[in-house]
Amino acid sequence: MRRVYEEDLVNLHVHFSEMGMMVNEAVYKSVKAFTNHDKELAQQVIDNDIMINARETELEKKCFELIALQQPVTSDLRKIVTVMKASADLERMGDHAVSVAKAAIRVKGTKRVPKIEADIAELSEKVKVMVEGVLEAYIKEDANKAKNLSTAINGIDQDFYGIYQQCIDEMKVDPELILGATDYMLAARYLKRIGDYVTNICEWIVYLKTGKVVELNTSKR
Repeated sequence: MRRVYEEDLVNLHVHFSEMGMMVNEAVYKSVKAFTNHDKELAQQVIDNDIMINARETELEKKCFELIALQQPVTSDLRKIVTVMKASADLERMGDHAVSVAKAAIRVKGTKRVPKIEADIAELSEKVKVMVEGVLEAYIKEDANKAKNLSTAINGIDQDFYGIYQQCIDEMKVDPELILGATDYMLAARYLKRIGDYVTNICEWIVYLKTGKVVELNTSKR
């Protein structure tokens, strides 16, 4: 019985990691679709979101089953709670990737500002590095890496506000950019929120290792 329980914990860990990779791919594809005005790729992100949602539901159900049937204590309970909470954050990250993809569809055919699109692409790369980093920190249960990673959100915030101001400035000069620049601002905000959720997961990794609930960054509040 104990062996089956341990296998369930390992599978929980593996399925969460797989969900993280699915979300990371969705983020990457959504921004690529946005900056390339690729409607087909954007639709692919939207269509594939159902798999991310299903994985989150599956993980939540399994977590509740393990808690109810096995009544885990201490470190095992923290592992289960971490997966349950962090998978919810991953699902929200996937939702924001979908929002970027929908913006990509709306922005197709509108007037473009290459400089802003390049900045959005650069912001997305930083967010992608954060997502990859938090998945690695989770796999290794590395609380120190999680703490260090959470500080990257400060740079994400600065980049977001820089893009936001650029959009405002461009709209003042050229009213034809209002629709497109609005979607630029939305896309940048969605990326910022993905970074915020990465910080949430960093906090759950610290909880996993130490048993302490911490707030690593207040910018997301």
